[in-house]
Amino acid sequence: MRPHKKFKAFPFEYHQELELTIESLSNLGHGIARVSLPESEDMPEDAPQNWVVFIPFALPGEKVKVRIFRNDKNCSHGDLLEILEPSPHRREPKCPLFGECGGCQYQHVDYETQLEWKTRQVAELLQHMAGIDHPVKPAIASPREWNYRSKITPHFQKPRKGKIDAIGFLRQGRRQSIIDVPQCPIAMEELNEALPEIRKSAHANAHSYKKGATLLLRATEGRVETNNRAVATEHVGDLSFHFLAGDFFQNNPYILPSFTGYVAQHASMHGAKYLVDAYCGSGLFALTLASSFEKVAGVEVSETAADWAAQNARLNDITNTTFLASSAEAIFKDIEFPAEETAVVIDPPRKGCNQEFLDQLFAFGPSRCVYVSCNPATQMRDLKEFIAAGYKLEEVQPFDLFPQTRHLECVAILSKG
Repeated sequence: MRPHKKFKAFPFEYHQELELTIESLSNLGHGIARVSLPESEDMPEDAPQNWVVFIPFALPGEKVKVRIFRNDKNCSHGDLLEILEPSPHRREPKCPLFGECGGCQYQHVDYETQLEWKTRQVAELLQHMAGIDHPVKPAIASPREWNYRSKITPHFQKPRKGKIDAIGFLRQGRRQSIIDVPQCPIAMEELNEALPEIRKSAHANAHSYKKGATLLLRATEGRVETNNRAVATEHVGDLSFHFLAGDFFQNNPYILPSFTGYVAQHASMHGAKYLVDAYCGSGLFALTLASSFEKVAGVEVSETAADWAAQNARLNDITNTTFLASSAEAIFKDIEFPAEETAVVIDPPRKGCNQEFLDQLFAFGPSRCVYVSCNPATQMRDLKEFIAAGYKLEEVQPFDLFPQTRHLECVAILSKG
């Protein structure tokens, strides 16, 4: 094959093969190897002599044969051709599509080792992105390693000549190509039972789709909901939550009691009497933590989400909560709790907190902050702002809501110094 026209030929030729030893894993789940480059006339002045090569599906300690497909400014990327010396932690993937489907990165690693690497990756991000040297507690395992996802969203592209091609997820390393996925071992059993008929219906009705589409399968009350606007129900401990099936709700229900319990325990420490849930959604944290506080206020920029949270409070007979639909510019305007007795729970989207939100939070000045994140990289970036604003990092606790994948949730506990 010819290289892409933008291929850079330093330091390796296109499809050059190398034998490398893997040292560690990146937070994307790729094996990391290092190569000492000999000095040459072609070497740029700022090129690191200890060159990094990233190889998907290679594990630390393994000796592998790699084929280079891209050189960047300070690293290269290669495909795994052969495992010459396998890791003792390598195992046979459960899914026959593993390595082709982009949904999972760690099925080839035993679960205990997955947890160890996720813990280590959080610690490395904390040090490198926030400049904080602080111990990270071992990642808490999901009670289910397989069949834990309560929601999946298979996609397909625009039908051609009246036919739908693949229905599934993006291929590994691709932005457009979809791989056909008839079953998914990390999805709950009821989703896999319903999937064949839903796929069959989509193929039979291909003529009704003018463009590509995303299908919804949400497990709720022993059935599978496919309508985005239908009401779904999830249970966390003794509490029930209603929300629209297509809306966001944490989709590993098996770990949610310990996850929310940890947040409740640490938010209410040291005499905090009041709680603000600053990204409350349909009320997961506000309601699961309500029994630990005198009063709770949930804040949302979405009026619809705030309405669902208020409905869920009534559904569960919780009377010490209020839910406010606030503008992004005035998140804490209607909060009347004394800041020195108030804890704030923050669970932002993957992009983390914007500066406008952080400025408002620090101006309010709660005594404790519990920062929950599905993206530790943006969380660690934001922690620098907390430290600069006078907060002290007390504890960092990862939770593995997403076994077999590179994703996790991380909770950082902060107190005002």
